[in-house]
Amino acid sequence: MLKMNEIKNWDKKAIEGKIDVLKSELFNFKMQRVTSGLEKPHKVKDNKKDIARLYTVLNQKSEKQNG
Repeated sequence: MLKMNEIKNWDKKAIEGKIDVLKSELFNFKMQRVTSGLEKPHKVKDNKKDIARLYTVLNQKSEKQNG
């Protein structure tokens, strides 16, 4: 799980790249759940929370630049 303190130090491109990676992982988790079942179903929840954290920091950074 990602920490907010770590994410705040990342630049915008790194955050966007990590969002893309996590979204593709989330898609794969969902496909596994439908087809064969997940071994660790809590990973879906953790993944969604990490994506939300990244979007939060990304929005904060864009507000600082625009405001």
